[in-house]
Amino acid sequence: MPVGCAPKPSLIPSGRPCQGIQSGLSRLGRVPCRPAMSAFDSSSFRIGKATGACAATGRPIEPGQAYIATLCEQEESDDFARLDYHIEPWESGQRPDRLYSYWRAVMPDANAPKNALVDDAVLQALFERLGEDDDRPQRAAYRYVIGLILMRKRLLKHVGMKRDDDGRSVWLVVPKGSPPEEEPIEMVDPQLSEDQQRDVADQLGEVLRSEL
Repeated sequence: MPVGCAPKPSLIPSGRPCQGIQSGLSRLGRVPCRPAMSAFDSSSFRIGKATGACAATGRPIEPGQAYIATLCEQEESDDFARLDYHIEPWESGQRPDRLYSYWRAVMPDANAPKNALVDDAVLQALFERLGEDDDRPQRAAYRYVIGLILMRKRLLKHVGMKRDDDGRSVWLVVPKGSPPEEEPIEMVDPQLSEDQQRDVADQLGEVLRSEL
């Protein structure tokens, strides 16, 4: 299921919730951690956190209220900005500039657990979207960590390894239930250290944390 994106967005429906990004990563016992790749510095970029207010109206998004969460590309950097919208302005056609992806969410109560749930479909769609001909180091790191979570949840299956034309290690994975003849999906291994894996997971957890 593709992530909603400009110019032809398709909204991701809510589905079965999964455990938080960081907790899922922490249980990936067999994932090797190697010296960090030289092109990646997790401290040099950040995903903007949710503000709790509608980007169109400025009004707060109240607990229990449905809204649209978006990730937008930044004009002067490779970072993502997080902007949220009330349903009414979104359905009237209001959109942020440089829209990258979006999903429907419900604002959790202030007393909700910090490891609130994120939808499986959101993770799968972002994994697919981040793999669309984008070799920027931070995008590869986000996709790799999301891929590890999906593997841990058995929504992706690791079926092999290879080297690409640049000599990078590439994991070959297939979605759960794929027929044997289906072409594997390639997932570049960005050679993250354990600390970098944890840092990327923390960033993803902050921006994707919601009850769907």
